[in-house]
Amino acid sequence: MRVDPDSGWIDDARRVPSPNCDARPPGTAIDLVVVHGISLPPGEFGGPWIDALFRNRLPADAHPYFRAIAGAAVSAHLLIRRDGEPVQYVPFHLRAWHAGESRYGGRTRCNDFSVGVELEGADHTRYEAAQYHRLAQVIGALMEAYPGIQPERIVGHGDIAPGRKSDPWPIFDWARLRGLLAGRP
Repeated sequence: MRVDPDSGWIDDARRVPSPNCDARPPGTAIDLVVVHGISLPPGEFGGPWIDALFRNRLPADAHPYFRAIAGAAVSAHLLIRRDGEPVQYVPFHLRAWHAGESRYGGRTRCNDFSVGVELEGADHTRYEAAQYHRLAQVIGALMEAYPGIQPERIVGHGDIAPGRKSDPWPIFDWARLRGLLAGRP
C-alpha cells in the first residue's frame, strides 16, 4: 500500500470523492492520524449510507436517524469497511472535515494537520481483524509519505474532542494496532 505524494490518493482504495474538503493552511505539516468509528444507521453495517453522507447525498427520509445528520457537510480521508475494504473520499494533502472542534498537543483545529480514518463499527461491536490489518497498512503508508506521523501521534476522535466524541469507543484495541505497527501479530 502506497500514498501517491502528488495526487494524495492511496493505491488499492476505492475512490469516492467528497466535496467536503478544502486546502490545508499553507505550510502545515500532516503529523496526526485520527481514528474514528461510524455506522449508518447506527449499529448497521454495509450499504451506501456512509458514501452518501460524505458526498452530501444522504436522503433524510431513508431512516429516522438521517433527519438529524442529512445536512451535515462532513467527510473523512478514508473509511475501512468491516471486510477491510478501504474507501478514500479526500486526498490526504487536502483537509477533510472529520474532527470538528478539537484539540491535540496544545493545538486546535485538528483538521488542519491530521488525517481522518473511519472504521465501520459501533459502540459495543468488536472491530474485525481485517480492519486492524488494513488500518496498520494505511498508517504505515501514511508514515512513509508524511514523516511527521509517528506511532504516538495516532489517536481516537474521543482523544481530540473529549466530552463531545467517544469513538472509536472503548472496544477499540489500541494494543493490537500498536503491535501490528511494530510488526507483531
